Amino acid sequence: MRATVIHSARDVRSETRPDAEVEGPTDAVVRVLAACVCGSDLWPYRGESPVERPRPIGHEHVGVVEAVGADVRDVRVGQVVVSPFTYSCGRCAHCRAGVQTSCVVGGGVNGCQAELVRVPQADGTLVAVDGFSADAPPPDDVLRDLLACSDVMGTGWHAARAAGVREGATVVVVGDGAVGLCGVLAAREQGAARIVAMSRHADRQALARGFGATDVVEERGEAGEQAVLDLTDGVGADAVLECVGTAQAMTTAFAVARPGSTVGFVGVPHGVEVPVRQMFGRNVGLAGGVASVRAYLPTLLPRVLDGSLRPGAVFDTELPLEQAPEAYRRMDERESVKVLLRP
Repeated sequence: MRATVIHSARDVRSETRPDAEVEGPTDAVVRVLAACVCGSDLWPYRGESPVERPRPIGHEHVGVVEAVGADVRDVRVGQVVVSPFTYSCGRCAHCRAGVQTSCVVGGGVNGCQAELVRVPQADGTLVAVDGFSADAPPPDDVLRDLLACSDVMGTGWHAARAAGVREGATVVVVGDGAVGLCGVLAAREQGAARIVAMSRHADRQALARGFGATDVVEERGEAGEQAVLDLTDGVGADAVLECVGTAQAMTTAFAVARPGSTVGFVGVPHGVEVPVRQMFGRNVGLAGGVASVRAYLPTLLPRVLDGSLRPGAVFDTELPLEQAPEAYRRMDERESVKVLLRP
């Protein structure tokens, strides 16, 4: 099969590797219909996270079940499925509490920028999409929406939930990548009345407005913080979504949060120090972390299928799988918001 492998910083290759196979009784093998490059994939690509040896990369995919292990009962060959980026049993205490990312037998679903993917704990992980099959796959627009739900839409949803977005709230979204844009969409869906997107790029600003942003702030740092305070009459936001993971993004998030509010953070932290004294003095909370996408799929997928939720617009570029190195370059240089890869 063709698969994408990262060898070192800025060295991503499309290679031929052994086909993914069922290795354990709870496994499924999924033939990929669409995969994509995530902003978090750029951390090792840029050398910000270590790459100790060549390894398959990618953690987002939608596909058709091709084979299942002997203990798989709910997932069937031929089903179209959405996979979260972590696998989970669905039965342990953490899974039952909706924190499947901490499943006692869980782990990451990796190597998804490929033609085939092995998914452990298939029954607890994969979610079948009603109405589609190997013989009747989703149309392209629906496929894009489903793929977004495998990570970025669920992660944006998690940020909004963690921040306590509610009806009528004023929300600030820090970050205009795919997760931040989906955070705008999530804030809209969860009832926010005013959504401020912090973005310096015209194409991303347009997407943010299409997803429900009422205001756009282009400035960064202290100037951006002041612009948000000016928009909110000096009060700040009822909820802040931090969707980047850098020190500056976190500083901005706390600066624009009103006293008593919560910052929902989903950006993978790199060099971040949490301002505990500031949090204490202003009663500003911090919640979030890695998104339990599996917990949100039952809420998100029906909205995609009825047409009310359309996160697939974050895919502004599509390339064949073998051009994955170009996809990484385009996202690294901000020529694309998010690249869809088609096997």
